[in-house]
Amino acid sequence: MRNPWSDIDIPRVPVPLLKAPSSEHVEELFAYLDSHYSPELALRNKAIIATFMESGLRLFELSPIKPEDIDWSERTIRVWGKGGKEGKAPFGQTSERLLKEWLSQYNPDGGNIWGIDRSGIQVMLKRLHQATGITCNPHSFRRSFASILLKSGVDSLDIKRLGRWKDLQMVDRYTRSVQFEDSLKHYRSPLERQS
Repeated sequence: MRNPWSDIDIPRVPVPLLKAPSSEHVEELFAYLDSHYSPELALRNKAIIATFMESGLRLFELSPIKPEDIDWSERTIRVWGKGGKEGKAPFGQTSERLLKEWLSQYNPDGGNIWGIDRSGIQVMLKRLHQATGITCNPHSFRRSFASILLKSGVDSLDIKRLGRWKDLQMVDRYTRSVQFEDSLKHYRSPLERQS
């Protein structure tokens, strides 16, 4: 007997663009932290946000970081990714400055560098979102990491490696907000001589 449903088209569900904070949003979050938290907690929370944004780390990768995981000369963090695989994550100047300042005040004493666990980080980010209306969760920062790199001309394959994604389809999902116009800025004619 023929399947009666075979002639019915599957409805297409629109795929929403998931929000990702911009660098301007991060500045707003920093300003809110400076005005509503003690200097010590504001510094720690800014270091967490900057590290998320500049490294593309997942929550379970960021939360257990210890001082010995940070390579200051290479500006990378050793992480244990999905499947327990060891990897590295890059970080930028903002994270470096905030991490050094935070670690000059806080002694991890064998624990992670933050002084709070994974759920504490989630609660902090949730409170920031509720207070500011800015989307700020580990996945939104990971989307920002990938999208900003792509907009600045970094190749998808390099983004895959830097973000420790398993394939390019995942990078494509995380960078869905990048538009044609963003990519057009990096276009160079293959027939024109490159200098």
